[in-house]
Order: sequence, then C-alpha cells, then structure tokens
Amino acid sequence: MPGDVHVDPDLHRRTLRKLDLLLLPFLALLFLFNSLDKANIGNAESAHFTTDIGLDKSDLNTAVALFFVFFVALQPVGAALGRKYGMVLWLYVLRIIIGCMEAGFYPVTVSYLSLFYTRFEFGRRLSLFYGQAAVGGAIGGVLSYLVFSMFPDKHDDHGEHTSSKWQNWQVLFLLEGSLTIVTAIVGYFWLPHSVETAWFLSPAEREYAFSRIIRDRETQADPDQASSEDLGEEREHDDESRGLLNPSQSTVTSTGRGVTNERGLSPHDIVSAFLSPKIWHILACNILSAVPVYAFQVFLPLVLAPLTESPSPALVNLLTAPPYICGAITLYLFASYSDKHRIRIMPILGGLAIMVVGLTLVVALPTTRAWAIPRYFALNVLLSGTFIASPLTVAWLSDNTPSPGKRALLLGINGWGNLAGVLSALLFRPKYAESEYIVPFWWTLFCVAAAAVGYVLLWRNLKMQNAWRKEVLSKWDEEEVERENTDGRGPLEQHHTVIRPLIAALGRSGIFPSVLQELKEATENGREGDEKITFVYGL
Repeated sequence: MPGDVHVDPDLHRRTLRKLDLLLLPFLALLFLFNSLDKANIGNAESAHFTTDIGLDKSDLNTAVALFFVFFVALQPVGAALGRKYGMVLWLYVLRIIIGCMEAGFYPVTVSYLSLFYTRFEFGRRLSLFYGQAAVGGAIGGVLSYLVFSMFPDKHDDHGEHTSSKWQNWQVLFLLEGSLTIVTAIVGYFWLPHSVETAWFLSPAEREYAFSRIIRDRETQADPDQASSEDLGEEREHDDESRGLLNPSQSTVTSTGRGVTNERGLSPHDIVSAFLSPKIWHILACNILSAVPVYAFQVFLPLVLAPLTESPSPALVNLLTAPPYICGAITLYLFASYSDKHRIRIMPILGGLAIMVVGLTLVVALPTTRAWAIPRYFALNVLLSGTFIASPLTVAWLSDNTPSPGKRALLLGINGWGNLAGVLSALLFRPKYAESEYIVPFWWTLFCVAAAAVGYVLLWRNLKMQNAWRKEVLSKWDEEEVERENTDGRGPLEQHHTVIRPLIAALGRSGIFPSVLQELKEATENGREGDEKITFVYGL
C-alpha cells in the first residue's frame, strides 16, 4: 500500500527545502514580472501617460480590453506588425503583442508546479506563486513612487507636457521591462524539465521526489493511510474533505512516468477536457470572481487618486502598496488553511465573502473628502479577499485531475478566466472617475456575488456526484469495482453522446481522417482519472 512506504524524514525535509528555496522562488519571480507589466500601464496613467502620447483617457480601457482578448484567445496579429501605426493603433498593437507572448504562461507554470509538489503541499505553494500578482502590485506601486519621485512630473497645471526630456512613465517601463528580460533569460537555464532532471537535487533526492508524486496520485481515499507530505499531521478528515484519490492505474504508465513527465497528450485527454461540464461551470465562476483582480491591477491608482487632496503620481502609487500587501498576506493564510484542512471550496467562499464586505463598504460610504480614510480602509478589505478564489480554484482542478494531459488542458481552459480583464476594462471607464467609480463597483459587487452562488452550486453538485458514485459502487461486486478501478471498465456503460455522432459524420464525409482516428481512440478506452466511478471528488 502506498501509505505503508517508509519515508526518511530527513530526506523528505531536505528535498522539500530545496524545491522551496531553489524552484518555487524563481517561478514566483517570473510571475511577479509577468504581473508587473499588466499593472504598470495603470501606474503610468497616473503620471499622464495617455496625455503625453496624444490619446483620450478611454483609449487606455480599450487597450487593456484588447490585451486580455488576445491574451486569452492568442489571435495572430498578422500583417499589422509590418505596418506603420498611428498613436492609438500603436498602443493597441503593443498590448496585443504582449497578450500573445504571455498567453499560456500561468496555466503552464501551474501544471509545471504540480510535477514537483503533492496535492496538499500545492495550495500554499501556489499561493506564494499566484500571490506575486499582489506582491507585484505592491512593488509596482513602490517602484512607481521611487521613479516618479526621482523624475518629477513634467506637466503644467493643464496636464500638458512641458519638457522634451524623458517622462517618468517611460523610465518606469524601461526599468521593469529590462528586469523582466534578464529574469526570463536566466530562467531558461535555471528551471529543470522535471524532478528527475533537477540539477539542485542529489540522485537520492531525485528518486524520492519522483516517487512521492507517484504515491500522492495513487493514494487511496483512506483516512488511515499516510503519504510523505503528512508527516506529523493529524488525519481526522473524511474522504470528501481530503479529496484523496482511489488507485488509478490508467493515470500513469507502469513506471509512473506519466505523472511527472512535462510532455504527453492523448486524444482522450482532449475530448474529456473539453466535454467536461465542470470546467465550464468553474470557468464562469472564475471569470466573475476575477473581475476585481484585473480591475485593480490596472485601475487601482486611478481609483485611489480622488481620495488624496493633491493626487501627485508618486503619492497615489505609494498608496497602492498596502492594499496589495493585505491581499498577499490573506491569500497565504487562506491557502495554508486550505492545505492543512484539505478543503478548497470553503476557503474560496471565504475570500469571496471578504470581497463582498469590502465592495459593500465601498459603495455604501459617502464619496466626500471627509470619508476618504474609511473608503481607503474599505479598499484594503476588498483587496484582502481579491486574490484567493483563482489560485484555490486552480488547486482544486489540479487535485482532482489525475491525468497530467487532461490537467494541463483544464488549466488552460480555466485560463480563459482572464476574460475578466475585458470586463474590468469595460467597467472602469474614465467617465465614472468623477463619481469615484461607484457604478463599476456596483457591477463588480454583482459579479462577485454571482460567483459565490456559482461556487455554492459547484460544492452541492460535487457532493451529489460523490453520493451517486458511492451508491453505484455499493451495487457492484469486488471484481467489478477492481475492474473499474484498474482500467475504467466497470459495468456502467459509456454513452459518448457527443462524440459518436461526430465520428459518424466524419466517417461519412471522409474528411479529417486523423481527427476521426483520434476520436475513435478516445472512445475505445475505459474511463480514466476523475471519470472513474471509484474516484472521489475533493471539496
């Protein structure tokens, strides 16, 4: 039994310490710079960015929306790159290119992290990684404060540019862009392909790091069993709260290489991922819950500007740091709680509840100058809950998808949650600045509340699915359960109601023979991973 394997505590601590000190921080650094270049356009706008390059303030929102459209869809820019643009189109094209270059970074990195960490080590580590979005916002605010203090604003009382020298926002872009390029180059040589090729692990540590991932993915849902990450922890959780999986031989090869391999995708992975109703439910929740994340990554300096008596760019950007720090700390605490108690959805709902409280305070408090400090406090509360839902949703997907190929695709689909950036750009338009963005805040409150309802429905559906599977298994004999457990060929029929009509249509038409063959392969095998009736969904 996997839980009976003896684990050397010193080897476990030494291996995990190296992963935490040499792998995770560098990935977090990459994501920090990835986050900076989303937020810095808002920092720059507080220093008259659009005015300096001859744009309307609303053009910034359009550019941000275009960034996220292409960031999500990865549409080709085509011949546009070879043409000469006007100032408005040039801004749009630059944001499109950045979006295309960054598409896939987050889901690929999360999938990569899952090759090194077990499921209930994952949430806390993912919070340290994803929390760089908040840390990046804080650092971006501090960097902007330093740059804007060292390079004072060169505008007259009407906001017009008064000097031909470099503007402070140009210095900010150059500094952050240069640091990003250097970090990316170093990362190419620093990051290993898998635990088996990790240059910073000894041979014994590599073997242990590999074996513990295999055991984690194969561990049976039995509260009496212990795996390597449970050393010294209490085991008082039922199967559903812990989300441990039943043995699933189809998720790995005979040597287990499938679990820790960074490459590999089967037709079944593709079909199963895109036909999963859960991922589309989760995606809708993710989009709605992420609206504040992307709204404040870009627009927080503009939201804070009316709260100061004399909104200098340096002061406004410095004020963005405390809310982001609150967000990073709260995320880490919630993710640690999630890992310790082996639950995901309840901490997500807790984070959404904090956002609802913060948003309610923001829209309820008067917008007069006398209420500036309470409104700033409300924004700190709001930002405290903003960054929790997304990484714990990713952790849930990773926990509950044994097949690495399908897991990567589901994380990619979930990455379309970045469409929240389009919504935020459409909501926080300049025309709402005079009213301190009350209307966008109301819509954001609606989005977050709807996301909370969606996550409650997900929790209920998972409970019902687990109960149904338990009832089905109770009617099978031991041989049928073992057959389902081993290769997904228990007595329950697979209907493939979507795929089989498509196979028939392609067969009649004679087109796309390779696609036809892959679809046939996807239906010929038994149920895999979380499709198996023996699989217990974690909550």
